[in-house]
Amino acid sequence: MNEEKLRPKHPAGRPFMVFADADGNVFEDEHYLAVGRTGFDVVALEPEDFIELPEGSDFFNLPDRVPYGLNPKSGEIELVDAVTAVAVFVSPAHTQTFLAAFATDDQAPTLPLYAYTAVGWYDGKFYATAVRIDPDERQDYEQFDCDLVENKTREKLALFPHNRLIQHLGNMCSLTYTCPAARNYFMGRWECPLPASPACNSNCLGCISFQPDEHGFSSTQDRLNFRPTVEEFVEIAVPHLQQADRAIVSFGQGCEGEPLLVWETLRDAIIEIRKQTKRGIININTNGSKPRAVEELCKAGLNSIRVSTNSARKEIYEKYYLPNNYRFEDIVESASIVREHGGWASINYFTFPGMTDLEVEYRALRKFIQQADLTMIQWRNFNIDPDWYLEKLNQPGLETGLGIKSIMERIRAEFPHLAFGYFNPPAEVQARFLALRS
Repeated sequence: MNEEKLRPKHPAGRPFMVFADADGNVFEDEHYLAVGRTGFDVVALEPEDFIELPEGSDFFNLPDRVPYGLNPKSGEIELVDAVTAVAVFVSPAHTQTFLAAFATDDQAPTLPLYAYTAVGWYDGKFYATAVRIDPDERQDYEQFDCDLVENKTREKLALFPHNRLIQHLGNMCSLTYTCPAARNYFMGRWECPLPASPACNSNCLGCISFQPDEHGFSSTQDRLNFRPTVEEFVEIAVPHLQQADRAIVSFGQGCEGEPLLVWETLRDAIIEIRKQTKRGIININTNGSKPRAVEELCKAGLNSIRVSTNSARKEIYEKYYLPNNYRFEDIVESASIVREHGGWASINYFTFPGMTDLEVEYRALRKFIQQADLTMIQWRNFNIDPDWYLEKLNQPGLETGLGIKSIMERIRAEFPHLAFGYFNPPAEVQARFLALRS
C-alpha cells in the first residue's frame, strides 16, 4: 500500500466549468467556474474541494441536462444554456464529495447507474470533487495490463472448463465487464470474488444486476444465473488463499443476488476451505438480512462481513432496499454478530452528498457504529441518478448538509480506531486495527 496516494493534489486556483458539445467533445468555459451540487443545492467550490482527476476515471456527458457555472464577474451561479452538462465517474478508492451540478429537462431520460461527480479544468488538467479514501492500489488503473489479464483469464478458463463459477468470472466478469476484482483473481492476487446466489430478498432501486422495465433504464450487468456448488467454491478459494498476496475471498458481488439466501452452501464451503488452509480472509458482502445465518457462517470460519447500506436511518434504508421479510435492525445485528465472534465488520456506505452529510444522518451513523461495534466504513460512491433517487425517496426538500469531508472528519475524531477505506482489507490490516481496539 502507498500512503502517498492519500496526499491530495489540489489546483492552485478554482477550476473552470467544463461542458460537452453535440458530438460529445469536452471543453472548458473560461467565462464560468465549476460548481458542485449537494442534495438540491448548487454551491460554489474552492480549490481544496478538488483533486487531480484520478487516472482510470470515466467521463459522462449528461443528455438533456445543462450545467451550472459560477460567473466570476457577477458572483452569481447561472445556467449555461445550449451546451450539455458533464460529470465524471471517479476511479476506485476515491469517494465523491460533490455531485455534478445541472438542470434537467422534463423529458430527460433517467441516467444509468453510475456516480456523477463534479469536474472542472485548471492549468491543463482535469480536477474532480473527491477524496482518495483508501491507499490500497488493488484496483488502480496502472495495475492492469489488458493483454496480460486477457491471456491469464483465457489460460485459467481452459484449465477449468467444468467449473461454472470460473467460467462466469472469466467470460462475463473479466472479459466482458472488465471487473477489477475478477481480473485480480485471474492475475492470482489480492481479493477474489465468489458470486453465490441468483436470487435476492431486496428490491434495491439502484440494483446493478436487475432492473424492472418500469424504471426506464437497464442494469449495468447480467446477474449470475446458477447456484455454485461447494466444490466450485473450494476449487477457486483454496488455491487463491494459499498463494495470493494479501489474500481474500469474498462471497457476494454486484453481479448476483443475496448470498445469505444460500448460506448453507456457503457454510459447507467455508468448512471445507478451512480444512485445507487457514491462510487469508474469508469475507461476505451482503445485505445482512439473516443474522442467524451469519452466526452459523462465523462458527464455520467466516472472518469478515461487509453490509451494504445507503443510510444509517431505517426509513431511508427501507425506501431504497424495499426489503422482503427482513428489517433494517437485522443488518445491524448481523454486523454485531461478526464482532461478537472476533471478526471484522464493515459497512458498504453509499455516499450521497446532501444526504450522507445531513446532521440527522450523522447522528444515526454514530448510533449504528456503536450498536454494531463496527470496525470499518467503506465510503463508496452511490451509482444512481441523483434526481431520480431523491424523487423515489420522496425527498422534495433537504436541509443543508455539513459536507462529506466534514462528516468524515467528525466520525474519525470520535471513533479513532474505526478504519476508513474503500476495499475489504487483508488480514494484516485487520489485525492492526483490531489490536488497537483490544
